[in-house]
Amino acid sequence: MHELDPEQTIMEQLVGLPVADVERDLILATLRETGGNRTHAANLLGIAIRTLRNKINSYTAAGYEVPEALQPSAQ
Repeated sequence: MHELDPEQTIMEQLVGLPVADVERDLILATLRETGGNRTHAANLLGIAIRTLRNKINSYTAAGYEVPEALQPSAQ
């Protein structure tokens, strides 16, 4: 993940970064935001769930920590 510089806009911070890195960071951040809900994350990102699963598998294989889906609590 890339560190944000508060003196630059988000767009300025993305200049020069490989698209694959930006895509990975966006996907992982979206998964964290959705509590690991892959269907919701795929919908927010505008990609197919299968595409998201394939990307998650490649990130896991490369050693990145992928947020797990939160399990509903038993009541």
